[in-house]
Order: sequence, then structure tokens, then C-alpha cells
Amino acid sequence: MKRPLPAVRLRVPTDEDAVAWHRIFDDPDVMEFHGGRSAELSVYEELTARQRRHDAERGFCLWSVVDEDGRVIGFTGAQPWPQDWGPQGEIEIGWRLGRAHWGKGYVTAAARQTLERVRAAGVAEVVAMVDARNARSIAVTERLGMRLAEVFTTPLSQQRGHCYRLPLHNGS
Repeated sequence: MKRPLPAVRLRVPTDEDAVAWHRIFDDPDVMEFHGGRSAELSVYEELTARQRRHDAERGFCLWSVVDEDGRVIGFTGAQPWPQDWGPQGEIEIGWRLGRAHWGKGYVTAAARQTLERVRAAGVAEVVAMVDARNARSIAVTERLGMRLAEVFTTPLSQQRGHCYRLPLHNGS
């Protein structure tokens, strides 16, 4: 039996959301596939500011995920792939959620909203770059209908990764 997905709201991140992201991502489990530990608050402050610019310029960004009670529980969204390797120039979707909210459908619900928004912004295809050991994120890509397109080794960490792709056809 499939359970219904929770209600989530996506919003352009605020200055206060940088503090929330810093707090909820300060967890080794959350950061396991993102360097192992949370960044300094200033990194999240710069990240939220950059996302506000992305939303204003492109119509999409990494949005704050807000739960039914109005709490920021993570982010999901899309942005240009920032590395000089991998799918350069392509739009990557991604997500990160506080540990207390894992396994409840929040990421899938939020990522589906992300796909609707980037499709509406005229994006033809998205990618998701996922550490090959990250079974939870791989499961999300599958629930979204994404397909494995490439297996790679990350230059810095030398970890195995997957590039998933999803064409976004109008009306699909």
C-alpha cells in the first residue's frame, strides 16, 4: 500500500533559512555523502544569497522545504551543475533533509514540485548527481522516473557516483 506524500511547501530561502540549514545539516548522517560535516554558517549564508539570485534570474533555485508545521526541514531544487567536471552546463536537481524527516516522503514530494517548477521555467532535461553508496537518494531518483545515464569517479574524493537523467517534456 502506498502512503500519501506529506504536504510540503517550497520557498526561496531567506537569511534566517541559512541558520536553519546550518543547524539541521550539522549531523554526520546528513552530511555522510557531502564531506562528512556541516559547513560554517557563512557558507550557508552565501548559499542562500546565491539561491535568491538564481530564483530571480532563472525562476528556480535550491528552495527551502517547509513542513506542515511551518518548519524548515531542508532544501530541494535545481541549479546549474557547479563543477568543472561531470554534466557541465546542465541543470542538476538535488535535495538535503534533516535526519528527523527521513523516510517520510518529504524529499519525494518536494522533488516532484521541483520538477514541475523547472519544467515551467523551460528546462528541457535535468540531471541528479548521486554518490553510488547513497541508496536513499538513488531510490528518490527512481521514484521520480530518472534513469541512470553514467557512472563516474569524483575527482577529489575518488568516490563512485551516478548521473541520473530525466527529460522534462511539456505535458508529461
